[in-house]
Amino acid sequence: MALMNLLILRKKSSKIAVMILIIFALGIVVWGGFTIIAYEKNVNQRFESYPPLMLQVEDFAGLNRTRYVFTSNKGQKLIGYMYSFGENPKGIVVIAHGFGGGGHNSYMDCANYFAQHGYAVFAYDATGNDESEGKGVGGIPQGVVDLNHVISFIEEDDRFPDLPIFLFGHSWGAYSVCSVLQLHPEVKAVIACSGCNRASDVFEVGAKMELGNFAYTMTPFVRLYEQIKYGEYASLTAMDGFEASQAAVMIVHSTDDTTVPPSYGYDQYYEKYKDDPRFIFTSLQDRGHDVMYDSRNTYKEEFNKGFDQWLKTLAYDHKAKGNQERFAADKAAYINSYLDRQKWSDRLDKDLFQEFVNFYDQYAAATLQLP
Repeated sequence: MALMNLLILRKKSSKIAVMILIIFALGIVVWGGFTIIAYEKNVNQRFESYPPLMLQVEDFAGLNRTRYVFTSNKGQKLIGYMYSFGENPKGIVVIAHGFGGGGHNSYMDCANYFAQHGYAVFAYDATGNDESEGKGVGGIPQGVVDLNHVISFIEEDDRFPDLPIFLFGHSWGAYSVCSVLQLHPEVKAVIACSGCNRASDVFEVGAKMELGNFAYTMTPFVRLYEQIKYGEYASLTAMDGFEASQAAVMIVHSTDDTTVPPSYGYDQYYEKYKDDPRFIFTSLQDRGHDVMYDSRNTYKEEFNKGFDQWLKTLAYDHKAKGNQERFAADKAAYINSYLDRQKWSDRLDKDLFQEFVNFYDQYAAATLQLP
């Protein structure tokens, strides 16, 4: 009898163990599915710049640009522009834009500065942004995919001069310009502002804001999903890019950046490369995520303050669903009437950008044997 009871107990225990395993497996499947849905919803979107606030080439006196059409990995057409002043550029600076605000338009002031200081500048809209094709971005690794195609396009098309290539990236673009070095070790120098080390970091940071440390349980699913979608591209990291290349690297980050905290990029790079002469580290304070802008320039804050005052004068509830179309028209009219385009397009930290130019100049001179 005792033996029979023991066998029954073992049988029940086995059933319980199987049920626990099944529940655990289902939990993993459900949580993985939820993670993929969250990824597609928050990452795989189409992003377009807001027309009234878009920079225009006419905002920058003497800036010339030429439009180019080329393709990326799935045949989708990407749009890029070569910006320049005069002739005989020292090199080509490729600008990789950030995530969520549309394409390269927000970086036209950066392109203008580099062009003013003797460089041809190629800036483009990544997949799913502004003028480029794509129903959505696809995923964070798409940034490296597109940049890989951009560099190859410039190197292989006879319309571009045979010049050293330099990279400049912010946020998503910063991750891309560092990681792409594994595919293009011939790049001479890279400037990465407010970037992270790996693709999954972008989703993880955003998820942490909503879920706290519980977001870490989503990261393995994000990495697996990106691996399925992008293959080897999903495994490319900034750190691996540094190891695969002899490019000079400047890393710029603000200590108060909450969009991409320094621990996701800058701190890791500094720990490993602080004594490596190839690397320059610039740690800023009170700049947030957009480190390129002069913290002393308050025009954006002043304009936003005026806009908030204007909102209070409206004779209708601009948040009401039935007033959305009316408000969109009134908002655009206000911006077109009151935005000082000269001040809006002149907010860069010129001291910082002069450091950027000096950094590129060292390697342009060495490559072209300039005085």
